[in-house]
Amino acid sequence: MAKETTATKIDPKDLKPGMTVRVYQKIKELNAKGEEKERVQYYEGMIIAKKHGNETGGTITVRKISDGVGVEKIFPLNLPSLTKIEIKKQVKVRRAKLYYLRNYNKKLKEIKLA
Repeated sequence: MAKETTATKIDPKDLKPGMTVRVYQKIKELNAKGEEKERVQYYEGMIIAKKHGNETGGTITVRKISDGVGVEKIFPLNLPSLTKIEIKKQVKVRRAKLYYLRNYNKKLKEIKLA
């Protein structure tokens, strides 16, 4: 059997809805000369859902507000182009799926990270 490896620096078990995270991902681009260039781009937002737990096909849905418009992106946790995931802060939530935040305007209470 092939050995499963994840490119994330943080254990997927530690990721929970309500956490604000910064997900770093490798992006391949073509420059003006037609050469392939690789860079690391980050996407920062709040985890609103985690599906399939710590399995191979596990995903997290990260939501951010960009220019007044809500943007959601789904990241597979075993994606080879993910370089690392940083936890910025965590808020107190009582739900496993935070889909209600799509229509929510108030701030959530922040809790201290240990």
